[in-house]
Amino acid sequence: MTTTIVPIGCTHPAFDQVAALFDDYRVHYGQPSSPEITRTWLHDQLAQHRLSAAAAIRADDVCGFITAMIMPASLTLGTAWSIRDLYVAPRHRRSGIANALLEHTIHNARSAGARRVSLQTETDNAPALRLYTEVGFQPVTGLELLNRSFDPTDQDPGDTA
Repeated sequence: MTTTIVPIGCTHPAFDQVAALFDDYRVHYGQPSSPEITRTWLHDQLAQHRLSAAAAIRADDVCGFITAMIMPASLTLGTAWSIRDLYVAPRHRRSGIANALLEHTIHNARSAGARRVSLQTETDNAPALRLYTEVGFQPVTGLELLNRSFDPTDQDPGDTA
């Protein structure tokens, strides 16, 4: 069966299928299912060009998706692409869809003149790590991932309004 990788925007006919699969992805990672909130969030991210997305489609069925961000690479005066999400529906796994989505994004980044494509995953996600290294991604040493999380219910102490 032929798989087609297509860019997905807010008005694409497959957008609702991608949004539903995105909700499944969130559930897979322990988040509660919120189809309408997920759809709205994804719509907003795509509409505001914060994310770009592509979907793998087989016989009008969305089998998987990938999202990426384009960021300035200020030291090289270029751009870097960051893959943010990659998900394949369980019944379509091990069929080359994740690889096709990755290769699609890598090709688009290279064609756009990006200096690099990066991604991150959990250290214990052996299947993902195997896939990513097979496609050519290398671990980055000498860098630490640091986060500062915010509770959306807390007010900023500097906010006097």
